[in-house]
Amino acid sequence: MGCPDTELSILITGDDEIKALNERYRGKKEPTNVLAFPMWKGPGPDPDTGLLGDVVISADRAREESRCIGEPVQDTFYRLLIHGLLHLLGYDHEGSEMEARRMEEEQARLLSLVKEV
Repeated sequence: MGCPDTELSILITGDDEIKALNERYRGKKEPTNVLAFPMWKGPGPDPDTGLLGDVVISADRAREESRCIGEPVQDTFYRLLIHGLLHLLGYDHEGSEMEARRMEEEQARLLSLVKEV
């Protein structure tokens, strides 16, 4: 993915903590399934720091999503982790339909690679 030797921090938490983070950093007073916090400014990761960023996943939201869509919970966690990772790499599904499609395609590609292992 073009960022070898970079560090990724992953926090798996519950709805209460992710709701507090979502409100503090995004102004949204509700839990979400995943948040991503890049450790760089600009168009991509800074290779000098070795830090990519943090991905926070709500286990509560992941279990609920898994149940609602009939997906194994492990696959839901993989999907959310990949989604957060793509945000750290500059993908954004909220900017335009084209960017959303691009992110969705890359997410599906990476998820298929994880499932092969």
